[in-house]
Amino acid sequence: MAVDQKRFAAALAVGVILCTAAPAQAQRTRVWAGAEATTPATESSEEIRLAANPAAVSVPPGPPAGLPVNPPGIASESLLSTVVGGGILMIPLIGCSLALAVFGIERAVSLRTGRVVPRMFVDRFIEQLQDGEFSRQQAIAACDSSGSPVARVFAAVVRRWGRPAVEIEQAAIDACEREIMHLRRYRRIFNGVATIAPLLGLLGTVFGLIRSFNDVAAAGAMGRPDMLAGGFGEALITTAMGLLVAIPAMVLHSFFTSRVDRLALRLDETCQQVIDEIAVETVGEGRRRAAA
Repeated sequence: MAVDQKRFAAALAVGVILCTAAPAQAQRTRVWAGAEATTPATESSEEIRLAANPAAVSVPPGPPAGLPVNPPGIASESLLSTVVGGGILMIPLIGCSLALAVFGIERAVSLRTGRVVPRMFVDRFIEQLQDGEFSRQQAIAACDSSGSPVARVFAAVVRRWGRPAVEIEQAAIDACEREIMHLRRYRRIFNGVATIAPLLGLLGTVFGLIRSFNDVAAAGAMGRPDMLAGGFGEALITTAMGLLVAIPAMVLHSFFTSRVDRLALRLDETCQQVIDEIAVETVGEGRRRAAA
């Protein structure tokens, strides 16, 4: 019995030793890149070779050095998402931009020199007056058939045919003022858009900043600047949109104002030529020459 107990104790001791030594043999220390790591005993020889030679590991190619890397989401961001990110004030700003485009095209078409002071009509009309081919009624009919602004001014002048030059000039001034006021219509729209658009952009900036600070205060995260990004983005978008609308509006306002001034000068010059042909002083002088 004593012999059996000794054998059992010896076998138990051998089993304990084997169980303790197995994990130690199954793991071995590997040194790579200055750090210690354990490699399982089941690791293949190929993995051991790659670990021993890091240069053999294939690394996917990255972007060339020196080139900027686009942040995720920037390249795929569309114009619609930018407009939506600007908030509710983007709606009146878009309305201002549409009004600017519509009235800008209309003024560009209406203020063409060939439409306001058609050169062919003016030259032919003055030439026929100088040659005596026109009577008063014929000149008025020719002006009515043209329908251009300069023709309407000529019609007002011709109706004073044979009157003193001062009276005809006054009629010409009144007719020119009416036509110039007609040419200057819609000018206040450009001035209004140039004034309102930056104010709307500034209001959107204030709304965006208020929303950002309210979000941070509600979340209780004063140390998280990422929560300010949404409101700051809305503020910057509305400010940029307001400037993008206001700057072209100011340019168009100045351009069309100068165009009207040049057309007014052209109307005055052509009217003076007509006045010189139909004034009583000119008609009387022609009659005296014919009688002599």
